[in-house]
Amino acid sequence: MYMVYWTELDDEGGAAPHAQQFDTSAMVEAMGFMEALRKRQRGGEGVRFVTMCSEHPDVVGHPGVDVTGPDYNWKKRRR
Repeated sequence: MYMVYWTELDDEGGAAPHAQQFDTSAMVEAMGFMEALRKRQRGGEGVRFVTMCSEHPDVVGHPGVDVTGPDYNWKKRRR
């Protein structure tokens, strides 16, 4: 699925966060929605921080590393 996030500023200087969800098969629609938000921003409206994030609904595990094997030997190297 895709999520489009943006913030709208009000006349008092406050910011209201917004989000719109799109199906995994609707990337073109999500991109069009973002372009409409950016067009409003270019037109002088208080639309800021337009971004999109995706997450596959059939992901097998959680992102990140929580368990490593015995052969994993990470060292921070300094120059």
